Order: sequence, then structure tokens, then C-alpha cells
Amino acid sequence: MASVKVNDLAKDDLNWRIDYDSSRCTMCGSCVSSCPFGAIHAKVEKRRKVVSEDITPNPKIIFQTVPVISQTIDEYMFCRGCGVCERVCPNEAIRPVRNSDARFGMRYRGALADPFKRGGRSNLETDGRTLDKIKVGRISQMTDPSLDAQRHTFDILSPFGRTLPAGEIPFSISEDGKLKFSGDAPPVNWIYPIIIGDMSIGALSWRVWEAIAIATAYLNEECSIPIRMCSGEGGVPQRLLKSRFLKYTILQIASGHFGWNRIINAMPEMVEDPAGVLIKIGQGAKPGDGGLLQAKKVARHIQEIRGVPKADLLSPPNHQGLYSIEESVQKMFLSLNSAFKFNVPVAIKVAASSTSVSVYNNLLRDPYNIVGGFFLDGIDGGTAAAHEISLDHTGHPAISKLRDCYHAAVHQGKQNQIPLWAAGGLGKTGNLASDAFKMICLGANGVFTGKLIIQLAGCLGNDQGKCNACNTGLCPVGICTQNPLLVKRLDVDKVAENIVNYFLSVDQEMKKLLAPIGNSTLPVGRSDALISTDKNVADRLNIQYAC
Repeated sequence: MASVKVNDLAKDDLNWRIDYDSSRCTMCGSCVSSCPFGAIHAKVEKRRKVVSEDITPNPKIIFQTVPVISQTIDEYMFCRGCGVCERVCPNEAIRPVRNSDARFGMRYRGALADPFKRGGRSNLETDGRTLDKIKVGRISQMTDPSLDAQRHTFDILSPFGRTLPAGEIPFSISEDGKLKFSGDAPPVNWIYPIIIGDMSIGALSWRVWEAIAIATAYLNEECSIPIRMCSGEGGVPQRLLKSRFLKYTILQIASGHFGWNRIINAMPEMVEDPAGVLIKIGQGAKPGDGGLLQAKKVARHIQEIRGVPKADLLSPPNHQGLYSIEESVQKMFLSLNSAFKFNVPVAIKVAASSTSVSVYNNLLRDPYNIVGGFFLDGIDGGTAAAHEISLDHTGHPAISKLRDCYHAAVHQGKQNQIPLWAAGGLGKTGNLASDAFKMICLGANGVFTGKLIIQLAGCLGNDQGKCNACNTGLCPVGICTQNPLLVKRLDVDKVAENIVNYFLSVDQEMKKLLAPIGNSTLPVGRSDALISTDKNVADRLNIQYAC
């Protein structure tokens, strides 16, 4: 029995099993060559066959050696269920099948003494999203007529930057009786209420980044939809920094400060100011835990942009040297505003948590009037990679914290002065417009989304454990990888077209939701337009309960 390795990793331990039909296979090799994980391989098997060559039965036993495709059983090279083998097989001879009896997480940790890392999304089963339990329940009819979504003009814009109350705007009346601007006011950009969220150029391939930049520019210049994209940790390509398209990009500075030397050095050659600066304190996918870009994804162009050697790149959990909100305002907001001559709004991004409202309350009291936005990122999103323990067991949903922040601002009489932007799994069901509209009614000035964008780019993963291999650098469709062979699988023009088309439909759907409630502008804080079919949700968010 020593040769029977019953204690080793086996096929029935894995999350996915390969269903292979040798009778349909022509051994073309498409599946093996397309699998970046090495989860399948070609081999030969000895087969026993009983035949009879006489008229009367005269059985003989023969053995044949036949080529087959076999599943690799290994803690590193295991099937992620991405389904690329099924997509490329011309004969439908192979496909991954989910294994309901899997215990891979246990066996992986037991064999390697290493925390399990995977793509950035939670795979825990839930009883349904809160947003799906909320409906738009106020429909204008006779006394307050609905608008015509096809013919009416809608103003779908949100502020990125500090907005002053009417009494604080520095206006004065000149001698000739005309109103004139007599002082300085915080910079404000009025943009579309959906931002393409921060995804680093180290986590994503340069082709995805290029596709997002092309789509953003096209939506602005050809479709008149003033959408913005955010750079994420890791810096920005030089040609974008020096181009006129920089005005559509929000530059993020995260705790690792990667890539900011290049941004600073490029300032004298910038022909446009960026759309804004976002200081990331925390993110919802792995709050309190710094991001990790593994060395195998640090390609040469990533080294150049970030100014680092080929090594694991850890973004610390917090900005070193900043231990209070007051220090953050003094050191970071003032310095970054000064760098761009106070022409660029500067915002802060935090992970949703029980302390989020305290941070927002302090920022509302900011005496400098320069905090240009509060970005609240909740769980249920994520685009990069992390430890599974962080993805599944830390963080806070964004909805309730968004509502608490909005109520805190109302309590101070300062709602909308520091715009609230929220995220966390928005658009995960495919319908971003409805998610964004409900969040705006709950108090958000706008939302940002990232995971949806990589789904539009062709991501094969989902929230039920399919693929989730962003951390490996072996993305089978060329999104989360720097491998030159895998990157070529991604069609830049097609991805850009998908993103553009999606936002064109979102724009129409936003109008379809604005029209019934009688609004031609965004209904920020109009919770009276919402109802919930869940009593607990209704009570927590202070909206109407309907049964």
C-alpha cells in the first residue's frame, strides 16, 4: 500500500474537475496551449481492450497506448475553472466542472503553510444584495407629472471638488452694480456621476489600460458624456501624462507612493491639468491591508513607471507619517493643491468601516475648504489580488456607511459641500444604472466602479469561485497579466467599444429612472423615492417599507 498515496492532493480535493471526452478529441492541442495555469497536459494511457477477429467468438485481450488530455493535480498548477479550454476546443471535448465536494482551501494551507491568495472578489454566499431589496417606489403621476425620458433634457452631473454654500461664495457688487468674483474658491469639476474606478497599471495589463483610456476619451469627445477614469496605485504612462487626455484622468496617490516621481517630473510638460487627485487611505476589497503586486507581474515597463526593481511591491496599510486627519489635511492636501496651483480638486478615499463617519465629520469641519471629495469604498468589489482571509472576512458594506455619512452632513447643515462618492460591488449584476441611482438617492453624489469594467473587458471570473486568478499573472484573457503572450489575447479596440457601448446604455437607463420620479437633475438624498421589501433594510436606511 506504500505506492498508493491516499494522503496526497487528489482530483476530488480540487474546486474544479476537468470533464474530458476522449472519443471527441482530435488532439489538436488547442486546450493545452491556451491554458496558462498548466492545469491540463497531454499524456498517453495504456488501455485494455477485448476483441474477436473470428466469425465465432474467440476473445483476445489487447493493450493500446492512446494519447489523452489529463488534469494536473498540483497545489500550484490547478484548474481555476476559467473555461478557456472549453472555448477553444473545436469538438466540445473538454470543460471544467465545479466540484461540490472540494476541500482545496484546507489542503492548500496544510501542504504549503502559506495563506491562500486569489483574485479580488468575495466568494462567500450571501442572502442577496441590499441594493436588490430596494426599489424606486415613488412614481410621479397626476399632481407631479413624470418627465418624458426620450424628449426631456436631463442634467446628469456631479461635483468633484469642494462646493461652498451660497453665503460663502466670494461674490461682491462692483460700483456699477454688477456682480463680480472677488476672491478664491475651491476648484470644482462637474463630471458624470460614474467614475471608472482606480485599477493600477501594475495589476492590469497595459492593453486594458489603453482600452479604458480610449473609451474615456471617446465618451467625452464624441458622446458628450463627461466620464472620468482613476489611475490607481502605481503611476501613469508618460505619454498620457503629457497628452491633452490627462484632463479625463484622476491621479491617485496611494500609500506606496509608486510612480509619483514620474508624475512630479512630468509636471512641467503637462499640457492639461488632471481631472483631480485622489489620496487613497484604504480600499473596500481588503481594508486595513496593503495591496501586493507580486514580482512575477512587475514587468520592465512597470519597473520604469514605478521606479522599482523586479520584486514584490507592497503598498503599506497606511500612509507612513500620517496618523491623524489633521496631519493628512495639512501635509497632503495642501502640498498637492500647491503642486497644481490650487486648480485641481483633491479628494480622499477610505474603506467603509465603523470609523468612516468620524473621518467624514472631521473633514466637514476642515478650515481650509480644500477637501474636494470623500470616496467610500465597501466590500463586494475588488479587481486585483489579495489574501482570501482579507477578501472574505474583513470590511463593511458601503450602503449603510454612505447613509450614515449623509445623515452626519445633514446634521451639520453641510450636505453636498464635500461630495460623497461610493462603491463596492456596484454593477455586479450587470445593471450599473439602477445601483448608481439608488446610491444617489441614499445620499451619494456619484459612484465609482472597477470590477464591472474588467468584466466588460472579458474577465471570465465571477463571485462563485470561477477563475479568480488575478494574483498569478496568468490571466487567460490578457487582463490581469504582464505576460506578453497572454496580453496579446486582448483586443484593445473591442474592449474600448464594449465600455463605450455600456455607458451609452447606462446614460439612457439613468434617464429612464429620473423621469418617473419627476427629476431632471440627480436626486441626491431623495430617499423618499425609494422603498424596500425588507423591513430591516428599510429601518436601517430610514426608507419606506413596502410589503
